Amino acid sequence: MTSAAVEILGLGLGILGWVGVILACGLPMWQVSAFIDVNIVVAQTIWEGLWMNCVVQSTGQMQCKVYDSILALPAEVQAGRALTVIVALLGLVALMVTVVGAQCTNCIRPGKVKSRIVIAGGAIYILCGVLVLVPLCWFANIVISDFYDPTVPSSKKREMGAALYIGWAATALLLFGGCLICCCSCSQRDETSFPVKYSAPRRPTSNGEYDKKNYV
Repeated sequence: MTSAAVEILGLGLGILGWVGVILACGLPMWQVSAFIDVNIVVAQTIWEGLWMNCVVQSTGQMQCKVYDSILALPAEVQAGRALTVIVALLGLVALMVTVVGAQCTNCIRPGKVKSRIVIAGGAIYILCGVLVLVPLCWFANIVISDFYDPTVPSSKKREMGAALYIGWAATALLLFGGCLICCCSCSQRDETSFPVKYSAPRRPTSNGEYDKKNYV
């Protein structure tokens, strides 16, 4: 597989991870109700996300409500909001930077500058993966700690929702895609860092000697 194909593959994985982060950010299923009581017949299921919470009735009806106050939210929700929005914006920047410096585009003349731009795009994708991992692990730690805490009532216990798993998958795509882009660009720089020098053929002069100006 050529370096250009690997670069396109890394860019595609980065785009998929970026879309996954946006999807996880908007879904209200970061925490869901934990069914640990003896009676498995429940009338409603509670979903809690970064922007709203939803109540799903057993009949299929769903009611969602956006959080009223930002300052009254827990610290993990506020941090999750901020980091996921930052990652969504950084992902767009990484996409534009990588496309500008990609081998398949002619926005910039091939050379060291173009390789450095692609490396910068891959590094931004890696940074996005690291940033979005913070709220995901924070939420998971709180959910697991409360679930095994005997002082927390059963009605308050939660389980990890689908948004966390989507976020982890998106993190893996961002990290892997960014690493592919950076490694491909670094190998390309190594190949082009040692230019080949050619010397002109030696031609004898009229007196039978070689002209010194033909040497490089």
